[in-house]
Amino acid sequence: MSGPAGGTARAATTTDVVCLGESMVTFLPSQPGRLADVPSFGRGIGGAESNVACALAAAGHRAAWVGRVGADGFGDHLVETIGGYGVDTSAVRRDPERPTGIYFRTATDRGAGAHEVAYYRAGSAASAMSPANVPYEEVFAGRVLHLSGITAALSADCLELVRELTAPRPGRPLVSFDVNHRPHLWRGSPADASVLLELARRCDLVFVGEDEAEEAWGIVGAEAIRAALPEPAVVVVKRGSAGATVFASALRPGPRSSNTGGAENDGAEFAPDTVTPVPALRVDVVAAVGAGDAFAAGFLSATLRGLSVRDRVRHGHLMAAAVLTVPGDLTQPPARDHADRLVALDDEAWGRLRLGPGWTAADRAPEEVRTP
Repeated sequence: MSGPAGGTARAATTTDVVCLGESMVTFLPSQPGRLADVPSFGRGIGGAESNVACALAAAGHRAAWVGRVGADGFGDHLVETIGGYGVDTSAVRRDPERPTGIYFRTATDRGAGAHEVAYYRAGSAASAMSPANVPYEEVFAGRVLHLSGITAALSADCLELVRELTAPRPGRPLVSFDVNHRPHLWRGSPADASVLLELARRCDLVFVGEDEAEEAWGIVGAEAIRAALPEPAVVVVKRGSAGATVFASALRPGPRSSNTGGAENDGAEFAPDTVTPVPALRVDVVAAVGAGDAFAAGFLSATLRGLSVRDRVRHGHLMAAAVLTVPGDLTQPPARDHADRLVALDDEAWGRLRLGPGWTAADRAPEEVRTP
């Protein structure tokens, strides 16, 4: 298999999803308060793409994570912890000269004014990823390749890599892209908005929040977002507590590869401009971190299973609810049959659900899930 210049010829694969990006060791506060006042921290892991890989593996899929970490103890911890979820980490590369990234955060909601995050990732091993050192055979080995805008922001080499991975080529797997606009990572560059839009338009499946589309592109409303992203077969607009709206069309023109799906329903029964709004769940939130990654994992899981668009979104909401009801970025998702029963509820019953801490621990019947 050749590198970026020569295209790819995928052989038969046993991997469902390959996720590429930076993962870091995260330090979670022992109590609420300013970073200056928190006396101690617990160690965890964080990274948009590795979060998706871990959630998919925990849900029973064959997931792989491709990244670059330092030849240090934090790198050991990342590889061992992510592998412990059942994720294939064999394509992770160790960098003897650059460290593994770490960060500290407060316990408050990321969107709150008091929220603090202290990143120590400049010059990290992950920021050195480039078309010259990433194992293309492993990257293109899955039915789906999942990327995010975070990787593109890490360095010029990382941006070049993401551009190569999203370029149309024969045999390309379905490319999933979470916009994940992080202004601080772009170091004030005015090009971040146009770059993210360019990358998203080259992909097959795009996840984007209504709020970040307005912040990055000045675009307001789900329909306007779809109009700005006409090429992807599926655009998932996340609308916070209002739920999500999916625009799906297998027939739209654009720079996609000849492989239109990579999942069980390649060439899915999508009519042009099918629009599917799906309400969110009511959740007793413990910590609002990792929910977007979990939502993407739930949607991808249901996509791999060939479920309907509505059910894909509902599985995304349930995965997100599992993470929202625990302190960290990762948790064990609900058992598949448990989630399937909840997803199958009628609209009225779905609207009555309210999920709190511990809801995934027991395989309860739908009527036993907490309701108001």
